This record gives sequence, structure tokens and C-alpha cells, in this order.
Amino acid sequence: MAELLKGAAVAAALAEASGKKAAELEARGVKPTLAIVRVGENPDDIFYERSAGKKCAASGVAVRNVILPADCEQAAALGAIESLNGDGSIHGVLILRPLPKHIDDDAIRNALSPAKDVDGITDASLAGVLTGKDSGFAPCTARACIETLDFYGIKPEGKRVVVVGRSLVVGKPLAMLLVNRHATVTICHTRTKGLPSVCRGAEILVAAAGRAGMIGREFLSEGQTVIDVGINVTENGVCGDVSGADEIAAAYTPVPGGIGTVTSALLVSHVVEAARRSL
Repeated sequence: MAELLKGAAVAAALAEASGKKAAELEARGVKPTLAIVRVGENPDDIFYERSAGKKCAASGVAVRNVILPADCEQAAALGAIESLNGDGSIHGVLILRPLPKHIDDDAIRNALSPAKDVDGITDASLAGVLTGKDSGFAPCTARACIETLDFYGIKPEGKRVVVVGRSLVVGKPLAMLLVNRHATVTICHTRTKGLPSVCRGAEILVAAAGRAGMIGREFLSEGQTVIDVGINVTENGVCGDVSGADEIAAAYTPVPGGIGTVTSALLVSHVVEAARRSL
């Protein structure tokens, strides 16, 4: 029977560690603090903002909400980011995206200091992932995959890993993180020829294409570890990119209750680490 790699246990361990580190920093006069920048009143953004705030509070991390009107000008948004960059009491900044279409996303995200980029959205942070240097942080979802493997004792070193998905949020940075762990990584996508065969040859298979049930039984083989990053809302509820892993794989992450749960905990962990680095 396949081992279920639940995210709750990983997230709990991360939250406990973050809480202890936050308490140690506060004893030294530093209160880890996250600024959440929201433009407009998008319900999804508001939901995520509240959820992130609760998780931060549970680990002793303070939150400052920076709310801008939906019709704010680009200069105002840039000004808000620059102000947060210069505020020594703010250690991490989370910009809720996508931004309204009249605002240049590239300009806003790259205006953020990499030292406070706790979700790995700046070009400098991504360059740090590529080079293996700590200039900023890796994207939380990509890092969540690594943390999950580590927690369950699944070592990427020397293994054949296939990552289906090439986004800057998951696929590409995760591939680099795995290479840094000495895995042999193949990056695939929806246009990869012979994709089922390539996926079957993986010892660790990561599905991050963002298509519900795209990775079916014909993509899987016995003994695999399957990391399902997809979160797709369908008429039948929330599902991942993979179907059939519970019947074939040796271990797999569920959706919901898998990588998404760990991602939220990592955001808090990154804020605490940013506060530590600020010393």
C-alpha cells in the first residue's frame, strides 16, 4: 500500500521550529514581522491574507497589512514597496498577485529587496536558487517539495527525477533545488514528446503542470515517489494533477492536504529566517 505523504505533519514541524526561533529573536529585541501588500479587494487575496496572518500569529510572527486601492497608480505601488524596503522593523514582504493589469508586475516584484522577498518572486532571488547562494529565498511551493521529501526521509541524491512543469513558481526553481541535492533532473511540460514514458522512468515524479488529472496511470510506475503540486478546482471539488498514484506509487502527496499545506508554513519560516539574517 502506498505511503501517504501528508503535509500536516511537515507543516507542524516547520511551525514548531519557527515558533522557537521567533521567541529567541524576540528575546533579543527582534520581532519577526511580515508585511502583506494587497492591491484592491479581490476575495481570493483577502482570504489568503487572513490565512497567512493566522499562521504567522501562531508562530509568533507579527503582520502588517498594506492595502492599496485597486485603481492606485504604478508610482504609488512602487512607493509602498520602497517604503517597506527601508523599514527595519519589516523583515519579509508578501505581494499578493496577480496585480491589476494597469500595474507592471515585473517592475513591482523586482523593486522588492531580495532580503525581504520571502516568497522568491524577484529575479535576484531566482538567480540565488540557480547559483545556490542565499540572495533571497526560493519560492515557497518549490521549497515545500524539498521539505516534504526531507521530512519523510526520501533522498533525491543520485535519483532520476522528472519535473512536469516549467513555471518560475515551481518547475524551474524546484529543478535547481533538486540538482543542488545531487539529483539527475529532467524538466518536462505539456509539449514533451513521449511524456508518459519519460515519467514512468522517474524514481521521483513531480507534477506541477496545473492541469487536473493530467498525469494518469500510464505515467506512473511501481516504486515511485509522486509529489503532486497541482491544486485544481473542478465541479467535483479540489484535485491535483495526478490520478492513480494511490494504486501504483510507493509514496505520494495528497491533494488537498499535501504540498499546499507545507507552502503556507514555509512562508512563516522564511520570515523568521529573514529576521535572523537582519541581525
